[in-house]
Amino acid sequence: MLGMLDWLIQEIDAADMQGDLMRLMLLRHAKAEKAESGTPDRDRRLNGRGRKDSAQIAAYMAQHGLLPDRILVSPAARTRETWEHMVSAFSPAPPVAYEDRLYEAGPEAITAVIKDAGRSASALLVIGHNPGLYDTARLLLAHRGGAAHQLENELPTAGLIVIDFAGNDWRELAPGSGRLKLFATPRLIKADKE
Repeated sequence: MLGMLDWLIQEIDAADMQGDLMRLMLLRHAKAEKAESGTPDRDRRLNGRGRKDSAQIAAYMAQHGLLPDRILVSPAARTRETWEHMVSAFSPAPPVAYEDRLYEAGPEAITAVIKDAGRSASALLVIGHNPGLYDTARLLLAHRGGAAHQLENELPTAGLIVIDFAGNDWRELAPGSGRLKLFATPRLIKADKE
């Protein structure tokens, strides 16, 4: 029996775009320690749940063929650590770049970072922060009907949004040009298994 997330992947795969395809995977960092007085926000690390959720979302991605060609990561400790707990699920590990512009970035800055990838990868994974990633996803989606209604509230920690685009050059990325492939969270994955 197909779970809810597997059904969504299968449904959308049947209607995939023809020709060149670019896949953007937006991942919010996993659950981090609470901010403490005197500790810079950039230095916040993952808590136990965050480390577990990072590995779980990576395993899910690998199991479902959501394999990035290139990784772009915010330089914050919690985003770097999210990737460190994911990397073992991907073999070989794709190239990773730590991009300062992703920290505390809005959709315009995030989109600029993605566009800078040019033709270097057909599948990009961006690990960053809210509200920037959430706002970027909403900006890039062609419509938010159907399964995209799940994005009406927020992007939780370790939440993954996969968006497909026609084309082969990230420099041509435009608002409203993407189609939701998948929205997954550790909580949805767990519920899907039960």
